[in-house]
Amino acid sequence: MNEISYQIGLWYDQHRRDLPWRHTRDAYRIWLSEIILQQTRVAQGMDYYERFVAAYPRVDDLAAAPLDSVLKLWQGLGYYSRARNLHAAAQQVMAWRKEHGGKEFPDTFADLIGLKGVGRYTAAAIASFASEERVAVVDGNVYRVLARLFDIDTPIDTAQGQKLFQLLADGLLPQTVGYDDGHGSSSRHNQAMMELGALLCTPAQPKCSECPVGEHCLARAAGTIGERPVKQGRTRVRERHFTYTIYIYKDMLWVHQRGAGDIWQGLWEFVLNEDGEIPAGMKDQATLLLERKHQLTHQTIYATFHVVRLPDDKAPETNAAIATLPDDYRPMTWMEWQQLAVPRLIDEANKRLSAWF
Repeated sequence: MNEISYQIGLWYDQHRRDLPWRHTRDAYRIWLSEIILQQTRVAQGMDYYERFVAAYPRVDDLAAAPLDSVLKLWQGLGYYSRARNLHAAAQQVMAWRKEHGGKEFPDTFADLIGLKGVGRYTAAAIASFASEERVAVVDGNVYRVLARLFDIDTPIDTAQGQKLFQLLADGLLPQTVGYDDGHGSSSRHNQAMMELGALLCTPAQPKCSECPVGEHCLARAAGTIGERPVKQGRTRVRERHFTYTIYIYKDMLWVHQRGAGDIWQGLWEFVLNEDGEIPAGMKDQATLLLERKHQLTHQTIYATFHVVRLPDDKAPETNAAIATLPDDYRPMTWMEWQQLAVPRLIDEANKRLSAWF
């Protein structure tokens, strides 16, 4: 197994991508990059990482920021629970710091695993990259590399599979630390395993002929590369139908902030009627703005957006549709609305809606 680690490491030295978070041992910045890159392509995450570092150069800045500002900066990345957890974890670090002699940010697996939104993979990655703690990182790329390398048909989404793959990953870690050439580095090895999965051992059309450990790959020898890794089952995708009505009165429109317990918690949206239509009395006045199918991991949203312009010469409260809105809806100017964090679907409607103001 050490030969495998050695060859992957040599390949990594020649082919690794130049990414900003690989030029630092700052646990805070490494943590930022890891949270941003969850469920996000590197090309997209790069810009967001730079924006967050510029806006919040230290964890103190992030912890002190209003959640709405953090969500606004996150806008477009999706999976907004990551942004909420990021903000909550920054505040946890402030409390943690008082108990650890003013240390800037946790950099051990044991301390990191307690942070909001930080699981085993993320804790291992930060501890390895920031302080060379000897912990193996197992993400989606590493699961795929290991499943093919050892031709494993145990599903990766089972407790048994997760335990098995963690043991294999642990076994591939360099046995010694501190070689002058870096070959004993925990961070280098973990980065190399992930990079191999990202660049060569890809889900579709893997570049097996370029793989530095192709001669050791049991799935390649058995002809089962396309069948690895194995997943036990897929989560059922739920369909939802959203009908948005955008009421405009002069330079104002009515919006609300989503509460807890659903997608887009803490984000803002227009008047919504799920599994329904716009109010009957508004149909003749409504203009169709946009129709979209919006795919999330476990949900498919079919959304329609209608615009209703209210007459300027009548108070909006005299309109029955406005008068009967739930209490959490509030009028807001178009300029105020632009400052709030919204889901990508709403942002797409906003771009078309700008012509109405």
